[in-house]
Amino acid sequence: MNELSSFLDQEETLTRYMSRAIELAQQSLPADIPIGAVIVSFEDGQVVAEGFNTRQQSHDATDHAEVIAVRRACEKLSSKRLNDCVIFTTLEPCIMCAGSLIQAHIGAVVFGATDPQYGAAGSIYNFFVDPRLSHNAQVRGGILKEECATLINDFFATKR
Repeated sequence: MNELSSFLDQEETLTRYMSRAIELAQQSLPADIPIGAVIVSFEDGQVVAEGFNTRQQSHDATDHAEVIAVRRACEKLSSKRLNDCVIFTTLEPCIMCAGSLIQAHIGAVVFGATDPQYGAAGSIYNFFVDPRLSHNAQVRGGILKEECATLINDFFATKR
């Protein structure tokens, strides 16, 4: 078993980082859909970067939690490659976020709730296993899925 696979098998570790992503998601409220992302080095378990949705505040459609976290991680590591990293995100990445993660060569994607409307890690598409792409990432979904889904569902319930 390689180091990344071993990291992804540690339920307590996955829960801890997803809990942090949930905390970040709450910072999007009340203006934006509560989605949080944490990028972690699977080699040493250190948090590399974090982000949460800021689309409403910035008036920028690309300010998704995952994209913000990727930008910050690349800047911090002075690299466009995040091969030794795992992203934890409260919602299954959309097409744009999946593309960003593939371009960054992320090692793995761990998400909470599925996104049946826009999900690109298995719900509608699965960009992370497409053999036509030059990079594939391991994917693990469903970590704290109820908590992640409740956060998003509660947000939309207040909008209706």
